[in-house]
Amino acid sequence: MKRLVLVVAVLAACAAPQPITEQPSTTPNIVILFADDLGYGDLSSYGHPSIRTPHLDRMATEGMRFTQFYSAATVCTPSRAALLTGRLPIRNGMTGDNRRVLFPNSALGISDNEITLAEALKQGGYATACIGKWHLGHLPEFLPTRHGFDYYFGLPYSNDMDNQRRGDPPVPLMRNEDIIEQPALQETLTQRYTEEAIRFIREHRDGPFFLYLPYTFPHVPLFASDRFRGSSARGLYGDVVEEIDWSAGQILEVLRELGLEENSLVFFTSDNGPWLTKFQEGGSAGLLRGGKGSTWEGGVREPAIAWWPGRIPAGRVTHALGSTMDLFTTSLTLAGVPLPEDRIIDGQDLSTVLLGLESGPRETLEYYRGSRLMAFRQGPWKMHFITQAGYREPPEIHSPPLLYHLQHDPSEQYDVSGDHPDVVEQILQAVESHKATLKPFESRLEAQVAN
Repeated sequence: MKRLVLVVAVLAACAAPQPITEQPSTTPNIVILFADDLGYGDLSSYGHPSIRTPHLDRMATEGMRFTQFYSAATVCTPSRAALLTGRLPIRNGMTGDNRRVLFPNSALGISDNEITLAEALKQGGYATACIGKWHLGHLPEFLPTRHGFDYYFGLPYSNDMDNQRRGDPPVPLMRNEDIIEQPALQETLTQRYTEEAIRFIREHRDGPFFLYLPYTFPHVPLFASDRFRGSSARGLYGDVVEEIDWSAGQILEVLRELGLEENSLVFFTSDNGPWLTKFQEGGSAGLLRGGKGSTWEGGVREPAIAWWPGRIPAGRVTHALGSTMDLFTTSLTLAGVPLPEDRIIDGQDLSTVLLGLESGPRETLEYYRGSRLMAFRQGPWKMHFITQAGYREPPEIHSPPLLYHLQHDPSEQYDVSGDHPDVVEQILQAVESHKATLKPFESRLEAQVAN
């Protein structure tokens, strides 16, 4: 019997065929494709008029496209920690309060007390690999190989962290725990990540395996290979996104070649919204307000596509709420690995959404910036306590808080708090219930911020 492959990637499509009710019967392989600073409006399947993403578009046509899928944070480090632990950054300690993200001179990293998705899946006999940008600590004790991954190839932090005035070294490319190239040849990264990923899939075709592929791009500075440079009508940014699209297509093609396509789940998404202050070198959030660093929708709502022929109804668009944290819980559920019972897991199981059986389990979302609760969503309603225009912009406190109906007003232009005092009160009560679950983490966070 063929093994299942669970691939996680985010993108595109439409239509809505009949749901598939059969549950998976064997252990799935898991692949997560994770872009960096990709905006909600940056794929052609999400409406971009000049960036061509045919492979992701096909993935969406053959699978499921999410319209309300969210990153758990607005910048790199906490968003990656949330995905890999299934926990809000305020719980896993990677809030980025001091400098928001980790830098080459940072002494911090992901805690040994956290259980990563790779560590959990290894309990189920999985081979694991991280290929791409890590950004959860560059010192040896924080590297992927110390947190559940058998193999690592990629950059330990963002590709712009080579500021000589700050004393940064050239950006290193690592294999496992060794630097093999410094500075990294960034024009080659997407291609080399793809080659490494394909090799890993081939070597572990009998499964089960977990492949986490966090791309370096389209984070700035932008680099594309010779094959793609100058090919997009959107300029260099479009070149970079189209090369990522090619990479996703190559991953899917090797699954087809190995006869795994009917047993493969692919999910692709991004760590946060577009870096709007980079102008043409940044992306687009489409009709959504804000971008990277902001808890307006454009900073956290991401393109997301799930693909699993024969399991996920083809051409399905879902409006169910989803979060990157949910990939942790969903993956373990599909793999038959029990969730940790000694901690709060914020991720929800989206397997019923993927299989088309029922609406999703998630009813609320918490929007954090560092350790500050900026906004809270309940159903279609979103309440803002603090807003921030973007990365490194000053925050603005709102008292009374702002209220938006995201189905009527996805661009968050019209505050309707005065018209719905009952909704305001209901959400405030939900916020208090949520805050009650955070008390065990307050002292640790205070110590972290002080340091």
